[in-house]
Amino acid sequence: MTFWVIALVFWYGSRLVADFKRTTFQFFIGLMSTTFSAIQAGNVFSFVPDISSAKSAASDVIKLLDSMPEIDAESPENVHFRYPTRPGVRVLRNLNLTVEPGTYVALVGASGCGKSTTIQLIERFYDPLAGTVYLDEQPITKLNVAEYRKHIALVSQEPTLYAGTIRFNILLGATKPREEVTQEEIETACRNANILEFIQSLPDGFDTEVGGKGSQLSGGQKQRIAIARALLRNPKVLLLDEATSALDSNSEKVVQEALDQAAKGRTTIAIAHRLSTIQNADCIYFIKDGAVAEAGTHDELLALKGGYYEYVQLQALSKK
Repeated sequence: MTFWVIALVFWYGSRLVADFKRTTFQFFIGLMSTTFSAIQAGNVFSFVPDISSAKSAASDVIKLLDSMPEIDAESPENVHFRYPTRPGVRVLRNLNLTVEPGTYVALVGASGCGKSTTIQLIERFYDPLAGTVYLDEQPITKLNVAEYRKHIALVSQEPTLYAGTIRFNILLGATKPREEVTQEEIETACRNANILEFIQSLPDGFDTEVGGKGSQLSGGQKQRIAIARALLRNPKVLLLDEATSALDSNSEKVVQEALDQAAKGRTTIAIAHRLSTIQNADCIYFIKDGAVAEAGTHDELLALKGGYYEYVQLQALSKK
């Protein structure tokens, strides 16, 4: 295409020059202008696949923005649940449990019994197929999702840290603008998470880089920073999803002390893998096949010699 255009310009331009209608200077201006225009016009076609992809992506974005989710984060009984991707599998069946304000409640059971699903329903990542989740006798479906979640904090089994400073990672838990969070608030959260002394012992203190995914820190240190991040928002409800199961014995002891301190004065719901971490819970719910099979304190459930008792015995054998 480019060479064809150049040939055309030479042919037509030479006739204009021969007839004294254009000067040689004007001819070369026309040649250069036409040639570069032709090159750029040809390059446009190389972007056709990208234009098609952009149109398709824009269509998906507009469709997403126009959709009305069942759980709208911007708008203001017994529980049954199945995951939307696995409608044939019943995860929770007639689940009914009560958590009194300010108490420490533990959920115990075999893998797949519905413990983590219960936490996700409390966070309102999903809504139950039947039944309702209440907070202070108010259905959480009636509450603004964003405001509701400001009063909840989660500490999971695998803490998520991002490349940046310790201060940056802790401030991710703030519910107000970062510039409004005082140093005293950060230090209080770290003190309650049993990590303040360690941070202050570092040469750069809170400005220490944690590396990608917190690679510069040990598992226990990462977990305690995650606890500090959760406590920074001073949550009314603290959710612990097997927060110590991935740690060694020494780290577990330090982190468990931080969790015990964090649980004081607030409602705490913990999923427990190691039963030694929840023996002092105010109430333990033993969940089996998506429903509460037994409920009571550690001693009360042992006295029943039921499913929880067998679970304790199995864990004791696995340690030997």
